Amino acid sequence: MPAPVHQFDWPDRVVVGTVGSPGSRSFYLQVRDGARSTSVGLEKQQSALLADRIDEILNALMSDEGNRFSVPAAAPVELVDDDPLDQPVLEEFRAGLMRLGWDPSTAQVVVEAFAYDEADDDSDPDAREKLLVRMPVGTARAFVQRTRQVVQAGRPVCPLCGMPIDGDGHVCDLRDEP
Repeated sequence: MPAPVHQFDWPDRVVVGTVGSPGSRSFYLQVRDGARSTSVGLEKQQSALLADRIDEILNALMSDEGNRFSVPAAAPVELVDDDPLDQPVLEEFRAGLMRLGWDPSTAQVVVEAFAYDEADDDSDPDAREKLLVRMPVGTARAFVQRTRQVVQAGRPVCPLCGMPIDGDGHVCDLRDEP
């Protein structure tokens, strides 16, 4: 039996958002098309890296003189989405491997998130449950902007050691070594 594929070719909404308070947030990649919605669990680092890589793809397209597509340098105002995640957030799976691409036939960034399976880490990712999302360049820019804001909205960082500062304080582990 083939693994389920949650495919969204022209989604109404694609965002990264969180549930919980800073220090104990759970990150989700949530996609919606009409009444159909899928939420996939991510790590904070995956979210940040996903935004960075999508930004790199868009910037490379902008600087490619042979590119025939108009790629916005910033998120179009009408596509900015600051709303909370759609409720209830029901995690389909936790993402492991992720792949990114560009589809020139539709001028869309393609994101694939494959279900994490610690028992079978060497298996073919295409045999796992996955989320497949295609988003136009404007939506992709808005996705990058929002994802970066969500990632940065966590706990403040200690200026000395770079570790997060909890609400009840922080003991800096920075030690001077001779």
